[in-house]
Amino acid sequence: MSDTPDSAVHAYIEQHRTAFLDDLVAWLRIPSVSAQPERDGDVRRSAEWLSAKLTETGFPVTEIWETPGAPAVFAEWPSGDPDAPTVLVYGHHDVQPAAREDGWETDPFEPVIRDGRMYGRGAADDKGQVFFHTLGVRAHLAATGRTSPAVNLKLLIEGEEESGSPHFRALVEERAARLAADAVIVSDTGMWDENTPTVCTGMRGLAECEIELHGPEQDIHSGSFGGAVPNPATAVARLVAALHDADGRIAIPGFYDGVTELTEAERALFAELPFDEASWLRTARSRAASGETGYSTLERVWARPTAEVNGIGGGYQGAGSKTIIPSSALVKISFRLVAGQDPDHIQQVVRAWAEARIPAGIRHRITFSPATRPCLTPLDHPALRAVSRAMGRAFGRKILFTREGGSGPAADLQDVLGAPVLFLGISVPSDGWHAPDEKVELDLLFKGVETTAHLWGELAEALR
Repeated sequence: MSDTPDSAVHAYIEQHRTAFLDDLVAWLRIPSVSAQPERDGDVRRSAEWLSAKLTETGFPVTEIWETPGAPAVFAEWPSGDPDAPTVLVYGHHDVQPAAREDGWETDPFEPVIRDGRMYGRGAADDKGQVFFHTLGVRAHLAATGRTSPAVNLKLLIEGEEESGSPHFRALVEERAARLAADAVIVSDTGMWDENTPTVCTGMRGLAECEIELHGPEQDIHSGSFGGAVPNPATAVARLVAALHDADGRIAIPGFYDGVTELTEAERALFAELPFDEASWLRTARSRAASGETGYSTLERVWARPTAEVNGIGGGYQGAGSKTIIPSSALVKISFRLVAGQDPDHIQQVVRAWAEARIPAGIRHRITFSPATRPCLTPLDHPALRAVSRAMGRAFGRKILFTREGGSGPAADLQDVLGAPVLFLGISVPSDGWHAPDEKVELDLLFKGVETTAHLWGELAEALR
């Protein structure tokens, strides 16, 4: 355990609490909506505001990095220790669109504090979770008497995450030397709930494809030609029906190559979480759980690959009947990938599987979108243990572990930089990311500050 005095950290944070919240309110007032071109100037203003605030915090290097889209912010604070490890913090300063008429109780860009919560767009996703690092590093210095962090600390705060991070990987590849790190901390995530502090250990990747099938040059009469020429809609239906076997496993040969299987320790840790499947189903608006046999619902969502039909179409779909053989049909499929799976390999096996099932006389086109790689940090990794210890000191209780079922730019950082990715967030499901009345729980926000105050010493010891 690092020797950062916990009481000194807490005292410093309390002393600077009001000023910290005032600054966060000022940043949240900037409507940095990357998805709306008319807000481009606000996104840039947000980057400039953050850069200036990081300089004020003490970072000797702060830069605005241009991209073909919105600017990112980079900051660096070298440690005074020559053998200190390097840690990179990732977050984003752009936010989702928001307007009062969407159902907000107050103006989304005029933050208010009610009942221990701060309401405003970006309060949790992700300005609040980026900003807690500024007070956290100052508390770390004040409590230890240091003049620089215990690690070489870098920040990369993206400006296009809410627009799909279209230029992020290219930026990371271009600036890889400046971003080199021994570990990456992603503060764009959350915890299980208000009473269950957790650390996320990984995210699934994503590969998406669209399969188009073309038969006759035009729709033709099913009475004159039915049963004698191939039907592209039938071919699509057969493809979909062949995706899974009776146990819910994906039936594409080679699909599971390289999959990192869950350990019994991980399964036991997932089982410790207070998961209520009935409540989860209500949130999902579903009547039943389903999926691969032999795995729990959480294991299916977090640690198993999937193949989901996102859309399917072809032929006549209006009122009444139209007795045709359609000229074309299509299906859109997304594949969630887990650690050990390679998106390029997935594209190859999916293409081979589909082409082997397309009947003669049907022309086809199979198109893949750019893929996102999965990322996973093993439970015994020293950096993960350091994050868990720091969070445990702040919350005063055992920290459990989760994974994320979705995908994000964190995998690009792991892939390009070759560093383990750790997730540190204090947001909870009730915070309403992307929804009206987005908020952050102030008690949890300051637990995030406290965690980061302890984190740099913990990582300095763990990564030496």
